[in-house]
Formats: sequence, structure tokens, C-alpha cells
Amino acid sequence: MKLEELNEFVEVIDTPLDVKLEIPHLAYIEAKKKNPKILKFTNPVDGDKKFDIPVVMNVFANDEVVKKILKKDPEKIAKEIEEIIKMKPPKKLKDKLKAFGKLFDLKYTVPKIVKTAECQYHIYQGEAASLDKLPILKTWELDGGKFITMGQVYTKSLNGEIKNVGMYRLQVYDNKRLGLHWQIHKDSAHLFWEYKKAGRKMPVSIAIGGDPLYTWCATAPMPPGIFEIMLYGFIRKENPLLVKCISNDLEVPADSDIVIEGWCDPEEFEIEGMFGDHTGYYTLKKPFPVMHIETITTKKDPVYYATVVGKPPIEDKYMGYITERIFLPLLKTTSPDLIDYAMPENGVFHNLILCKIAPRYPGHSFQIMHNLWGVGQMSFVKHAIFVGEDAPNLRDYENLTRYILNNFNKEKILISKGIVDELDHSSIEELVGGKLGIDVAEKTKREDEKLEILEDKELFEKIKKCDESVEEIKQYFTDTKNPICVIKFNKIKPAREIFEKIKSLKKHLKIVVFINTPETFNPYMLVWRVTNNIDALRDVWIEEIIGIDGTNKNELDGFNREWPPDVETTLEVIEKLKNLGLIKGISEEELKKFQVI
Repeated sequence: MKLEELNEFVEVIDTPLDVKLEIPHLAYIEAKKKNPKILKFTNPVDGDKKFDIPVVMNVFANDEVVKKILKKDPEKIAKEIEEIIKMKPPKKLKDKLKAFGKLFDLKYTVPKIVKTAECQYHIYQGEAASLDKLPILKTWELDGGKFITMGQVYTKSLNGEIKNVGMYRLQVYDNKRLGLHWQIHKDSAHLFWEYKKAGRKMPVSIAIGGDPLYTWCATAPMPPGIFEIMLYGFIRKENPLLVKCISNDLEVPADSDIVIEGWCDPEEFEIEGMFGDHTGYYTLKKPFPVMHIETITTKKDPVYYATVVGKPPIEDKYMGYITERIFLPLLKTTSPDLIDYAMPENGVFHNLILCKIAPRYPGHSFQIMHNLWGVGQMSFVKHAIFVGEDAPNLRDYENLTRYILNNFNKEKILISKGIVDELDHSSIEELVGGKLGIDVAEKTKREDEKLEILEDKELFEKIKKCDESVEEIKQYFTDTKNPICVIKFNKIKPAREIFEKIKSLKKHLKIVVFINTPETFNPYMLVWRVTNNIDALRDVWIEEIIGIDGTNKNELDGFNREWPPDVETTLEVIEKLKNLGLIKGISEEELKKFQVI
């Protein structure tokens, strides 16, 4: 697919805008609109320097764009995968022909290698292969520098048998070197350690642009050892066209706009970050491998793809939805009683998963929890809620929440310990933390004590009497059996101390969430904040009432790791974009809701 095929969804910005903050800030706001568009910036600048290459952002702009890129609905692709997984030996001729057709489609998963490609129209080597020719963005004020954010990073195993592509951020150190943010659990990191053990340099190539489907494939959570590009062929029913790189023996999509080729020395590490990440927090500085650049190739008239991450909603909402739908049949192979699942974008995917299941025996929900926590990238999920077949649609969040709270039983909570994403900042130790599972699928008969629900004002006064540090409260879902009370307080003491005091109000309270940030009256961002900030082993208290400590942690909590800052826009940049008339189609209220201003 050519970018031109998406022109109906593209808004062209001809106003000169800076690659530092201005372009990414406008794209960040665009992603938060009800119907976002792809943005094409034709005049990117860096101070007084002008670039010839346009910047394209928000390429996975909305649901319609996603269908256009895939050339079909994600649900149809999922059905095709499910049909292959469930294939049985055919008996009748028509069944044999049907089965043959499905298996015949698999031939498209094999890449074809071409000798010439449009991505190699211009070839720059030596001093000419310089990163300063590319309009690479600095997204956030506290970022450690400029970062490539939508690069497909191609690598292969030492023996060449395993090929891999992933999407990893890449920090620009200078015109010839990039930081490779290979998180320890990722496939590229595993391949890297092969080279390190052998003491050999590792070839690396980065493809930017071209058919957007290649970009999504780089994010797909395929099982280890399976080349993600195979998905391109399966979805499109046409073979991926790859070309051998000029200066190493890796292969990249022939229609890429820009290709950066080079290698990394497994003995060389450099501090990478900070970086405002998709969690909505910065990820902190840490040493990562370094890529040295030998060659840059481009199309005749290339464009530069970039994405912006930060607080939800952002572009990965739509990229994640593709992954969620397409990989459901594969999850069902290990959990056949899983009916459906959803990963809300304000749970930033790995922080919250909602599952609909058909439990057949006591403990079935917990069995499926453990299954999911042991499968690929699902193992990074921190919080999982399991509902029954009778639950509302998993994306009908308000009614689903009401269902969960009406069926919630604190005896059906499982808290365990396992691996967490490397980007997780709240765990007690890096890479390892609490996992929370809640089962409301298997119903239990019990008599619930009736609460005495008070108006917010009256309840606030009672809580304030318990502890003067409480600043405001807000109750949610008071019409359910397990209402939620959010308490914001001045954090001069641990939340646990206030929790102990308000147990005396148990006839008015069931679930209490503590925060020290401004989300009390903003449920969308409240989910984002709390699922980010809790480690269930430390921050969930199941007693007469249930307490959840969603505050930013510090030494008061015995938290000894560095706590990262929120990702925040630069208000002077927002003001400039407003004065240029570029912020439109979104209200001031929405900008405040999503914490843009």
C-alpha cells in the first residue's frame, strides 16, 4: 500500500513547524480527537534548518484507516486464523478443496527477495550517511534528545536461521550513532546476547515508512523465532517484497521510504533516555547497545514516519486494537474457554486486561489467569478482570464496570508475583512485581451487607475528621453493591495511615482508591493513573474495606527506586500552536480531560 491510498484521511500542514516539540505536540493533540486524521508536515524545520523530507504522523489514525491499511476488518483476519488453527482432516472433496485453499494462502507468508528496490534510489555512505538529514523528532521537553519512534528494527540470529523485526525507540547520540532500546524481554535483546557471547558485531537495519502494514508487523507479538513479516503475507494474500541491504546481509521491505544500515558492538553500551513513553510517564536513563551507521538509503521522494507516545489516547490505541483482535484465536489455543478480551487504551495495554470467559468448574477463572500470564507478551499484564458470558460487551465500559462491581467478591481476588514490563515504574523491584486477578465470572451466593450511602459532601466531612490531609473525595457507582470512593490527599504520610483510620466508616465504604494527583473527577485518566501506579503486592489491601494506593510512591512508602515524572506538554508550544490556528476540532475541556493542558 502507498501512503497516497490514504489521502482521504490526510490533513496537510504546510506551516513550518519545528521537529523539536512543535510537530509532535500537534500530533499528540490530533490523536485525542474523536475522529483523528493522519498529519503530513510538509515544512519541518529544526530552528533555522529546513528539511526536504516531509514528516508523516498518526498514520494509524482511526478505525477506518486501520481497515484501509489491512484491506479488511481485523475480525475477518482473526476468523481466517481461527479456521486454520481448527482445521481437521477433510473427508469430502469440497472440504478438501476448501482446506487446500486455506493452506494455499500460507504460501504468501514467504517473503520474496528482489534485486532492485525503490528504497535504494538514493544511497548515502561514509560521511554522507548522516542522521542530520532526517527530520527526527524530539517529542518531550525532558527527553534525552531526538528519537526515531516508528522504525522497524531488523536483526537476525548469529547463524542466520531466525529473522526478527521489532519496533524499538532509537535515540540519536550524534550523526552516526543511535541508542537501541532493546528491553531485556524482547526478541532482539535475545539475539543480541548471542552475538555478545560470541564476541561478534551484530548487523542492524532500520526501515522507516513504506506500507504501514510493515510497521504494524514490527509490533506484533509473534512467538519467538517466527519472522513477524510473515503476517504481512497472510493478511494481504501477497508475498512481502524484501531487498538485501547495501552494507549488511539483512533484508528490509523494498518499498521503505528510508533505510538506516549498520551494526552494533555487543561490548559497547551508552546511557539512553529519559524518554516520555506510552505509559504516560518518562522511562528513566539506562545503558543500552549502540548502533553505528554505515549506509542510509531512501526512495526518490521519501517521507519520514513518526509516532508520538504519552498519556492516552494516542495512536497505539488503534495499533493495539489490531493486535488484540488478530491474536485472540492464538490465545484461545491455550485457553479454549476464553470468549473475548479487551485491553483498554487508558490501561496502557499491559496494565489492564478484561476477559470474557465461560467457566465450567470452580477455579476455572484462576486457571485461565495463570495461562494468560504465561503466554508471550501477555505475561507482562499486571491486572486482569474476568467476567462471565452474561456480561455486557467488553467495550461498554460503564455497564461492564457496573456488572463487575455488582458481582465483585473480595474472596475472588488473586494476588501473585511475576514478571512485569521493563517500562513499569511502580513494581517493588525492577522487572518483577505484583499481579492482580479478579474473578467475577464464577458467581457465589452470599448476603451483602447494605451500605449506608452518603452524599459526597457529608462523606467528605466524615473522612476529613479522620484525617486532615484529605483534600477531596468523589464516589462512583453508588448504585452498585461495591461503590468506589476516590480520596485525594496531601501526601505528607503514607496512604496506609489514612486507610487504617477510615476503616471506622466501613458502613459507608467498600472500595477506596487513594491518589495524590488531579484525577478525582476524571474517571478516564483515573484508570490510567491507578493501573500505572500500583503494585498489587504492596498497594492493594483486602480487609474490612478494600484499599488501593494509586499515589506516586516515594520514601514514605519505603519505595527506594527513582519515580519518573509524568509526560507533560510544553505550554509555550501549545500556545504557539493555538496562535497559529493549528489546534482545532478539540475543545478546551477535552484538552484538560486528557491532561494536555
